[in-house]
Amino acid sequence: MALIRRGLYLVLVSVLGLIWNTAVIAFPCDKMFTSPSPPATVDRVRPSDVSVLSSVSLDSHSPELSSVLSKLQELMSLFSPSLLGPFSDPPSFLSPPLLSESSLMEQAEELSRQLQDKQDSWKLVLFFIQMDQLCACEQEQALSAVDETIRKVDEALQFLQSQLKKTIVSVALWDEEQVSLQNRNCFCSGSVREGEARLVRAMQTFALQKSLGELLERKSWFQKSTEDFTVVLQDSPLMRETPASSPSYTDSYYTDKLLVQMWIQVLQPPVDEAKQGDIALPCPSELRPFLRTSSNSYLKENNDMLLLIEPVSGTEMPCVDLNPSPSIPNSVHELRPGDVKVVAAMGDSLTAGNGVGSNPNNLLDVLTQYRGLSWSIGGDDNLTSVTTLPNILKHFNPNVTGFSLGTGKQTSPQAALNQAVGGATSQSLLTQAQALVKRMKNDSKINFAEDWKVITIFIGGNDLCDFCKNSLLYSVETYIKNVRETLDYLHKEVPRAMVNLVEPLHITPLREMHLDTSLKCPTWLVNILCPCVIMPKDNSAAMQQLETLNRNYQTALHELVETGRYDTHSNFTVVVQPFFREIVVPRLPDGRPDRSYFSPDCFHLSQKAHKLMARSLWNNMLEPLGNKTSKQDFMTEIKLNCPTKTSPYIRTYNNSDYIYPGPPPTPSPITNWGSDFSCVDLAPSNPVPTSVHKLRPADIKVVAALGDSATAGVAAKANNLFELSKQYRGVSWSIGGDASLETVTTLPNILKKFNPKLVGFSVGQLAFRKGFNMAEPGARSLDIQTQVEALIKALKNNKEVNFEQDWKLVTIYVGEMDLCNYCFDQYNLTAKQFSKNLQKSLDMLHQSVPRVLVNVAQVLQIDPLKTVQRNTIGCSLLQRTHCPCVVNPSTNSPEIEVIKRINHEYQVELEFLLSSDQYDGKEDFAVVLQPFLHNYFLPYIGEGEVDTSFYSLDCFHLSERAQAEMAIALWNNMLEPVGRKTAFNNYTYDRSKIHCPSQTHPFIFTKMNSLPELPATTPPATTPTVSTAPTPPVTGHEPLCPPNVPVWVPVLAAVGSLLAGFAVAWVVCSCIKKNRSVNMKGTSF
Repeated sequence: MALIRRGLYLVLVSVLGLIWNTAVIAFPCDKMFTSPSPPATVDRVRPSDVSVLSSVSLDSHSPELSSVLSKLQELMSLFSPSLLGPFSDPPSFLSPPLLSESSLMEQAEELSRQLQDKQDSWKLVLFFIQMDQLCACEQEQALSAVDETIRKVDEALQFLQSQLKKTIVSVALWDEEQVSLQNRNCFCSGSVREGEARLVRAMQTFALQKSLGELLERKSWFQKSTEDFTVVLQDSPLMRETPASSPSYTDSYYTDKLLVQMWIQVLQPPVDEAKQGDIALPCPSELRPFLRTSSNSYLKENNDMLLLIEPVSGTEMPCVDLNPSPSIPNSVHELRPGDVKVVAAMGDSLTAGNGVGSNPNNLLDVLTQYRGLSWSIGGDDNLTSVTTLPNILKHFNPNVTGFSLGTGKQTSPQAALNQAVGGATSQSLLTQAQALVKRMKNDSKINFAEDWKVITIFIGGNDLCDFCKNSLLYSVETYIKNVRETLDYLHKEVPRAMVNLVEPLHITPLREMHLDTSLKCPTWLVNILCPCVIMPKDNSAAMQQLETLNRNYQTALHELVETGRYDTHSNFTVVVQPFFREIVVPRLPDGRPDRSYFSPDCFHLSQKAHKLMARSLWNNMLEPLGNKTSKQDFMTEIKLNCPTKTSPYIRTYNNSDYIYPGPPPTPSPITNWGSDFSCVDLAPSNPVPTSVHKLRPADIKVVAALGDSATAGVAAKANNLFELSKQYRGVSWSIGGDASLETVTTLPNILKKFNPKLVGFSVGQLAFRKGFNMAEPGARSLDIQTQVEALIKALKNNKEVNFEQDWKLVTIYVGEMDLCNYCFDQYNLTAKQFSKNLQKSLDMLHQSVPRVLVNVAQVLQIDPLKTVQRNTIGCSLLQRTHCPCVVNPSTNSPEIEVIKRINHEYQVELEFLLSSDQYDGKEDFAVVLQPFLHNYFLPYIGEGEVDTSFYSLDCFHLSERAQAEMAIALWNNMLEPVGRKTAFNNYTYDRSKIHCPSQTHPFIFTKMNSLPELPATTPPATTPTVSTAPTPPVTGHEPLCPPNVPVWVPVLAAVGSLLAGFAVAWVVCSCIKKNRSVNMKGTSF
């Protein structure tokens, strides 16, 4: 019967198409190397000897971890067909973490009870520690969490060792959410900056990995192993890549990469670790056929690389004329180095000094901010021992002040005017400037009005590190807006100042540090700190996007400064210093990158590099505009330049005789919010599809919408206060049908291009022309059920609608009013209750409406609403009336922090609800989460003012312009696969933003049709794709007899085995083991 079940299983899996994509991963092992006799010791256990696979974890629900474990079980079942595991079918064995939210110790106890009757069988227990369960908002909190976790792990492992026999425990860190500050169990307050917290998070991961290694080494029975029990630590954490770093790959690609990493670390390492392909499954070999233990695996070299610390970080001062001006100058264009009384700096970790003075073998010390050694603002010792800009200026003016000393955060007294924040992006620059000005004004050593100041700004590296996660937040426009707001503030507030605006460094050459494994760099750690730079493949589309953005950042700074907006008076100017435009990576005599220029993480820079950066900055300051050095060559000894008699000043545009080109021409006014349409293939399916997963835009016959005032179009076109209560449903983003797409952008107007006979959209303002727009102003999630009832009734009663046969598109958007009133009814407006309300509404649609695709728009990130302000009655009074719980609390108050947390919980609950399979049972029904409002951004204009044209006169309801942007975002989300949808809005005017269905995928994306396609019977030479990124190669250990049997052959053979009898079945199944591709039992999203 087991053979029959196995044959039927193969047939079923193949028929359903749930096969691992052979273009991504193939099973190359032609020999299993089974044990000649049952192994007597833990060091001799082979994959074929394992009878039970289980897991212990800190988390009770991780869809991706479940998916990886499911695939690992499938893989190990090829070696051990009778393997029991958490995904056995029928489920004869279950892992504790998948069933409860118990502690590690409770799970260990439960696992021990389950395995008591398996003591004579060899067991592999995967022991996962999930990083997203540990808070990492502050350094002390993060390290405390590490100590507590180590205690819990030690307790659980000791218990397992006392209870289990014949067991290998493989311990691994699982970091599914390493790219996000917030997770479902840890919400950092608004005072914790995301970049800073991510640096702490990365170091927390490293500290935990290191502490686990020390724990296992300290426990001799772990390291030396008993005969039938051992614990082994996987070499590096299991971390999911940022999807945008490889945009051409599906979600299953990343899951497969995690599977391969896990499989590699479970196996005994090979003698020669030959370079694998992008995804390639290694096989046990005849020389090393066992599962990995500490005893049977060779000891790797220490990952720490001994480096020589630079013996001399100082500089000799070559200048002779060190005198200041005869009298204090009145013009910044006549400023000599000796006239500078105050130095200040803003930026990120390179200015904060993270890891500058760290011992090369002390990676955790990168968290230490050596501000006194920072290139642009440090003041430790003097120039002969520490080369920094302030130490150079001290030779010209010994009384210069503002430099930082020693170590500490930006809030410490010794930080002085170094207000740089580790991990900062340009978004935090204005906050730094405000803190800087406050410190200047409160410093008794500074005459704020009279003293000349040099302020150095260096920002943008972390924006580049994160650009692939949110291309709008880190766009050139947003970056330059952040810099402009900061410079505008300094220009207005700070007299007698010269600002060094240092170009963002050319960041891609730093990737070289992580391409050469002999350097022993902690690449997995830098993947956390800077995923968008480290993860993309060479010559990929993502790599080209990074290069382009990097160059555009640099160019945009020049364009901003050359508008002349900071040269309106003679006591302030901004000068772009371009020495970082090109980078020459320092190299050792053998040609490898020289790690001594970097801190222990191979990401931040060491004091050796800071010395050269300080010299380059100083030299840039003395070079005229139009003739500045734009290359930082770390292999060349940079000598200090000196002021000359003919040019004794710090160079500006004026004393360089440099002429700005002037501002660009003013664009013509916008007359409407329509869009251009470029799609060519507008044909419907033939015949009409019976599956929602094959639904083309032209197949949709009916549109409908449910929601609140945003969908009702309240105040969208209001010109005065009396019109604020009007409902302009004809321009509603998801259901309006006024005019045509050329002048009014809505989802129905887009769909009418595909199907001119579309019905259900709203027109104008009159109630009888609202179509199937059931939205009501002020509606909360509880009210959606009533709207669903009204919709079902309207659909059945409408003569234009064939209720059973017409395909329907229903869009639901709600939650804003729940949040706006949360502080008044916290019991009934919880995230759980919100999810239940939506679930009841979806259940009604699922049970009563045939042929329907439901769009559910993610709950808006609501706190940016506080920044929408006008000095009018409508904004000051009505906005508070509409949304008191968000608008009334002050910024950073405990009340607003609660709203942010609840907002986040709403989003998480909605994601959890729609990621389940409860709506997957019908072929003509699907629900898709469209996440474009998950992160919400508003454009700025002028002096840091929000562009209020996206809101009506009450600063709460959406204007027609915002309705159009939401329609575009919703439509584009519909054409993006689940798992790779854009999760932010893009409020930039562009008539050509509407995307088109692709030839390779003409359907609206659902969860099911976002899965990888069934592979062809013979691998194609090239894989068609809409991306320019290369298809990952299929490489790996070369099998003795390469599998060349098409994937359908084992399936047919399995069918034949059922007909031919048990004897033939045995032969066929053996063949299947040898040749078939690895089958996937299911994929979680």
